[in-house]
Amino acid sequence: MANKTGTYAAENSHRQVVALAEYVEWRRKLRRKSIVFSTPLIEDQTTRQKLEDFLKRTLDIAGASVGLVLLFPLLAAIAVAIKLTSPGPVFFRQQRIGLNGTLFTILKFRTMHMHMCDTSGVLQTVTDDPRVTRIGRFLRKSNFDELPQLINVLIGEMSLVGPRPHVPRMLAAGVPYEEFDRRYMDRHVVRPGITGLAQVNGCRGETNTELSARMRLEYDLIYIQARSIAVDITVLYQTIIREFFRGNGY
Repeated sequence: MANKTGTYAAENSHRQVVALAEYVEWRRKLRRKSIVFSTPLIEDQTTRQKLEDFLKRTLDIAGASVGLVLLFPLLAAIAVAIKLTSPGPVFFRQQRIGLNGTLFTILKFRTMHMHMCDTSGVLQTVTDDPRVTRIGRFLRKSNFDELPQLINVLIGEMSLVGPRPHVPRMLAAGVPYEEFDRRYMDRHVVRPGITGLAQVNGCRGETNTELSARMRLEYDLIYIQARSIAVDITVLYQTIIREFFRGNGY
């Protein structure tokens, strides 16, 4: 896997080399976290994973509940702003691939003009996308458009942290992801997340190049291998700093 990823990085610019270096560094950090924060008293791997899954779901329910209560004034203000600035519903609903490949309806604040919305999701959002409304640009820049997914988390369709849920037949370098890399369906063995390891490492947005598509999948698979409460807390912290405060969306 490392050789394959290295080939993509070597083909291009300094940015690609940096992406690879960050990927290798995260693998090292996650491996260390898995060792330090594992439960040594529980030797059985299945029992340990069940405990981790229970703790993760507890964190999801608590985090989503507290988030919805504390953020209610902000959510209400955003809803009013959307209704006042463009015709159409407050929420955008779309089918996404969830746990074990099952479909669910994801919730987002609507950021595009109604007549330009692509409910299939195959047409990916690009920088300065003309379909995005004025308030939508702010929401996407701050990533506030993702906040309604706390409801998806609360009802068990999503997690706070995990691979981002994709639309069916999402494209990677111009072909369906499952054709691009046969490991693609392996990312669906856990609940999808509002944020993930790929996102805090800058692998977000378009997947129209082999590098961007490959690196996003690599981070997703590394997260699944090393997932733990410690890793989730680290990703959540970095998401708050990187995504909400610095505004890396578009």
